[in-house]
Amino acid sequence: MTNGQANKSGEIARRWWESLQPDRDAGRKGDAGALARLRRASLIEAMSEETVVRLHRALGLPRQQFPRAALVACVLSHARDHERRLSVARAGGQTGEENGVLSALRFRRLLTIRGEEDCAIAFRRLVALLGGKVNVADLGKSLLDWNDEERGDKCRTRWAFDYFDAGAAAPADAPDPQTETKPETETA
Repeated sequence: MTNGQANKSGEIARRWWESLQPDRDAGRKGDAGALARLRRASLIEAMSEETVVRLHRALGLPRQQFPRAALVACVLSHARDHERRLSVARAGGQTGEENGVLSALRFRRLLTIRGEEDCAIAFRRLVALLGGKVNVADLGKSLLDWNDEERGDKCRTRWAFDYFDAGAAAPADAPDPQTETKPETETA
């Protein structure tokens, strides 16, 4: 995946997730059956779902990264609402001296998780702790980056700063998910 693709991957994942959600106002049925199967599926089972193949193609991932697309699909299937204002780490993080929804110990464990199967378990739990309300684009991009040799450390670093509400102090190479997903036609 090129850098340009990496910057758009969260938005692609969000649009994929949105296409599966029913929306009466937009006249969209969604695909409740696929969502239900993905919620129960292992990564191997998810790879046999046509919708995961579509996500993989949309993301432009190489064939050997198909398990990452399955990971994104399985975890995002648990999201109920898109919360665009906060990154996932910030939504679960600490506020001042108080623990957030995600305790500091659980967060430290999350930062050590590697491998698609272990990530599937940990991030499904995180989505459940957040009540299914997450920044879908941020979560999708993070899941794609988490196990990547080049982008994984940057992703986890950004999560650490966001968790402790210190995103403004994050290194320049740990991009803010809010600025990444804005259309290029907008000006700051």
